[in-house]
Amino acid sequence: MKVAIYPGTFDPITNGHIDVVERALKIFDTIYILVAHNLDKKTMFTIAERIDMVKHIYKDSDNIIVRDTAGLIADFAREIGAIAIIRGLRAISDFEYELQMAHINRKLNNQIESIFFMPALKYSFVSSTLVKDIILHGGNVESFVTKYVENKLEEKYNAIR
Repeated sequence: MKVAIYPGTFDPITNGHIDVVERALKIFDTIYILVAHNLDKKTMFTIAERIDMVKHIYKDSDNIIVRDTAGLIADFAREIGAIAIIRGLRAISDFEYELQMAHINRKLNNQIESIFFMPALKYSFVSSTLVKDIILHGGNVESFVTKYVENKLEEKYNAIR
């Protein structure tokens, strides 16, 4: 069985993230979506809220497992026998950071490969940061996130206004 990990902050999960998962499912039997406790990022949603949104999207998927992690991805991969770390690349600007992470993860666990997926062109500019910015300025995000996530964004926006 081929197992992969898709780590990220997912603050919130976007249609671009979902597109990457769909592409990866053509190659991997099981994907662990790891919602990261990223101390460097100021998140809009709590870890529990982010996990809830991801679980809601994949509630009917037996081959998607949603977990959180504060540890090293390379260590988690070793624990579960994952062979790959999935990453999405939207633009060349993503590549430098992702290349560094791939090399570090390979150094920490030489059994893991980083696999890069490009989302569909219509999602190539979508990021969680832009989605949050749009909602905070009263814009419409329905083409960038699922309806459930859109509702959670609106609830959060209304709570902070």
